[in-house]
Amino acid sequence: MSVRPQAAIPGRLGHALRTFDGALLAVNRAFMIAALALMAVMVFVSVALRYLTDDAILWAEELSRYLMVWLTFLGVGPVLRLGGHVAVDNLHHALPPPAPLILRTVVVALVAGFAVYMTYAGLGFVARSWRQTTPVLHIPFAYVAMAVPVGFGLSVWHLAMILAPYVRDGRFEQSDDLEPEEAAAA
Repeated sequence: MSVRPQAAIPGRLGHALRTFDGALLAVNRAFMIAALALMAVMVFVSVALRYLTDDAILWAEELSRYLMVWLTFLGVGPVLRLGGHVAVDNLHHALPPPAPLILRTVVVALVAGFAVYMTYAGLGFVARSWRQTTPVLHIPFAYVAMAVPVGFGLSVWHLAMILAPYVRDGRFEQSDDLEPEEAAAA
């Protein structure tokens, strides 16, 4: 996802943050693409085998389901950066200044609080699920459960990266690959 950051932080720290953020987005995107591609191939091959040979790859459905869980939670942050989540945004457009600024600050605080809580709760769930194994693959379920704290932890980072422009102006980052407004209209 080619994202154009809106707010520039000056100096070496800003350059280091932008470099790290760009690398993090690239890795996040690569994992999402790989998970989606792997799911598509596994499901296609499994369905084709089921119809052609009356046999299927037993572990393909389970692994695809767990990859979907990871894909979902890894996608929360990048979609948040672009303003792609379902939102009611007409209220802050209708309010007189400075109420929109206050409203957006409250929204950011609520989203951040929820993401931090889910990261914490997810870590507890991971800790409790190490001895439980998945039915077919027989791997610890904690590997699947890690998607929650990883995804919400990353969403805290992504929220921090759009914090100033969103609170100040209600703006999200722009992407060369995706326009949420166009997708919503389609």
